[in-house]
Amino acid sequence: MNAPFRICFVCTGNICRSPMAESVFRARLAEDGLDGLVEADSAGTGGWHEGDGADPRTVAVLRAGGYETAHTARQFHASWFDHLDLVIALDSGHLRELRGLAPTARDAAKIRLLRSYTADTGPASEPRRASGHGLTGDLDVPDPYYGDFGGFEECLEMIETASDGLLAAVHAAVTARPHPLREKESA
Repeated sequence: MNAPFRICFVCTGNICRSPMAESVFRARLAEDGLDGLVEADSAGTGGWHEGDGADPRTVAVLRAGGYETAHTARQFHASWFDHLDLVIALDSGHLRELRGLAPTARDAAKIRLLRSYTADTGPASEPRRASGHGLTGDLDVPDPYYGDFGGFEECLEMIETASDGLLAAVHAAVTARPHPLREKESA
């Protein structure tokens, strides 16, 4: 049996944006019937909040949206690239930091910005820029941590929108993978 397609969402401390993205995407996977074929998790570029739950404002917007809220923060490690198929950065700073951690060019190629999937997307390995966005920074999901509750709601909306495009790309990548049952049927 094939190993699941593995995705990790990454933000700064793994208490706001990345746990939000993980929860939303897990819900999308379940709705699409891919929850057994794709695994999603999240981490932060830093370990300041390791072991903590999600920010209470993150929990509140997820709960209001009907999403899972259980979460424990952790820090991303370069060794994880080996078992990940896709690393999703929530902003351009995370993108740069993750590319700096990537041990190989192949690993660096696994890293994408979440909002690059907002509109016109391609296969999971090659997302295109969202329509109307020229600069990478335009594709950032802004950090809501130092703002008010409205910033968390705005982040959730951006994440939900981009998750639809990401799901389409991941669905295409997963269905393109060889499956043992299909190989037996065609033999």
